[in-house]
Amino acid sequence: MKALNDAHELEYERMPEVVAKAPGRFHLAGEHSWFYKDKTISMAMNLYVHIAVSKRDDGLAKIYFHQLNDRKKITISTNKFRKEDKWANAIKSVIYGFTSGGFSIGGVDITVYTDIMPSAGFGITTAMKAATAIALRKLFELNCSDVQLLQVLERGNRLFLKRNNFLSDNYAALFAKKGSLIITDYAKISWDYVPFNFPNRKIIITDTTVPRISVWNEDTLFDPKYALLLGELKDKKNNVYGGWSYINSIADIDEVLEVLQKEEQRKLMAIIREHSDVLDIREGVEKGDFFKLARAINHSHETVREFFDISCPEIEWIVKRINELEPNLEHLRNPVTCGRLTGKGYGRCIYAIMRDVDYENYLQKLVEFEKIFGFHPATYEVECADGASIVV
Repeated sequence: MKALNDAHELEYERMPEVVAKAPGRFHLAGEHSWFYKDKTISMAMNLYVHIAVSKRDDGLAKIYFHQLNDRKKITISTNKFRKEDKWANAIKSVIYGFTSGGFSIGGVDITVYTDIMPSAGFGITTAMKAATAIALRKLFELNCSDVQLLQVLERGNRLFLKRNNFLSDNYAALFAKKGSLIITDYAKISWDYVPFNFPNRKIIITDTTVPRISVWNEDTLFDPKYALLLGELKDKKNNVYGGWSYINSIADIDEVLEVLQKEEQRKLMAIIREHSDVLDIREGVEKGDFFKLARAINHSHETVREFFDISCPEIEWIVKRINELEPNLEHLRNPVTCGRLTGKGYGRCIYAIMRDVDYENYLQKLVEFEKIFGFHPATYEVECADGASIVV
């Protein structure tokens, strides 16, 4: 806090009036299922973005990113998206979200402070938006409910940034709860929690720093005809979390999907598999069954790799080492470690859950990784964190 206050004061010659923070996050599974009204299971983590704000006596917004030593200035009344503003467009989108919704935002000085850069893909950009939103709401004493705050973020995403608005990202940043995973149900437009409690285990995020994978276009999933076909395969079940699951019959699935090309069938099979994995991850966490959780996470990684063809040798090398931390073959069915590709779009990052006793061994594997591939990975030990909050 002192470093942030000092940075804000040095930049603007005044102390911040409000400081807010929001967590980074990663999705355990289901991050590409929203189009099909499915579920995403996520973890907000204690890698925070802090936003400090203070009022100005004019109509300007000055934005300073401390770690980048970069500055932007906008006129609030003529706030527009500019490609060259890069990271600052996230902050500008929140200002737009307020003003386009009829909220009055005056001149403001803003300082962004985070040790994790947006390029890592840990939900840092969304955290910037969430922290900015609650900071401005507090600073200008806006009569803006949480539901309206979600609408602010949605207007900023859809109308200002011209991007999809992902509820799971917003819910995790705003409403996550310490000690729990958060589950977004796109069919019900709601979120839920499941307590995460596995003693003597660590959650490790690794940024491999491998150049981001760009061979897959996520938008190819979002075809209305795909949604109609998957709709035929949904089966209402009162005893299943969320009230439905996909049918189990491979013959019936093949019959419905036979109208598609093989590549299209693979994509939809990935969505079906991912739905099952989300449910299994939740059940494993809810029942404290680590084996079930780990099997589902490892299975989800296989889906990403084999059905979406998204991965690379460097990432697969690390995931294999994660699963080899316990060499006992008895654990192949009941794994004591698990890992999966994660990140923006699907990117260069991996999350892993492992026993405390395996952590040092894992770090040694990363030293070996650097010698073999030449990339210097960054590793973070994280835990489930609360959503955005006012610090001062």
